[in-house]
Amino acid sequence: MKILAIWAAGNMLLAVLLGALGEHALSMSGKMLAIWQTAVQYHMAHALGLFIIAYLYDRTQVKLFKSIGWLMLTGMVLFSGSLYLLAGFHISGLGAITPIGGLCLLGAWALTIYAMAKNG
Repeated sequence: MKILAIWAAGNMLLAVLLGALGEHALSMSGKMLAIWQTAVQYHMAHALGLFIIAYLYDRTQVKLFKSIGWLMLTGMVLFSGSLYLLAGFHISGLGAITPIGGLCLLGAWALTIYAMAKNG
């Protein structure tokens, strides 16, 4: 699961950079800045979650954690990515993508509960 740990670290780096960009470099209104901050918050929280999933796989060797990691990464890209595009670049035609990303994140956590309960 080294690859998921690398993706997790890369996403932590990206979340910090995008957070700083939103606060200091982009001129956004209050509502757009709030959307950007939500994207950063979820991005960072789920990058940490990805570290946890990589650790759980390494510790347990439960193969479901691999799928959970990729589902979580997909959810981060769709959820936070669509919010970054909306707030930073005013691309609003991606409205359906944000909830799909959220469902991926919810699914990843639900599967984590299942995997831990079944194998733990």
